[in-house]
Amino acid sequence: MSRLAAEHCKPCSGDVSPLPADDVRRLLREVPDWSLAPGGDRIRREWRARDFAAALAFFHRIGEVADREDHHPDVHLTGYRNVAVELWTHAAGGLTENDFILAAKIDALPLEQAK
Repeated sequence: MSRLAAEHCKPCSGDVSPLPADDVRRLLREVPDWSLAPGGDRIRREWRARDFAAALAFFHRIGEVADREDHHPDVHLTGYRNVAVELWTHAAGGLTENDFILAAKIDALPLEQAK
């Protein structure tokens, strides 16, 4: 388990600021399958599930961990098995450590991927 996956998201208030670019680059190295989305204020990862049922089960697991952490991503399902997740902290208007913590926790979730 990565260091980030062992952490827990911290409650956000209206006065939280987005991370500086140097911190974002450093934290991205800890979740190497994620990348900055266009605009640089979100991180994104994509998967190709084995089938529709596997994608929905993965969504359910993401939802469970997101609820436990009280930090909720945007999840997308297209083409019946293509999963994408985007993370950013709404209260900060950009990225915080919480986004990278949740990314690491999502990385640890099982997914039946396409062969």
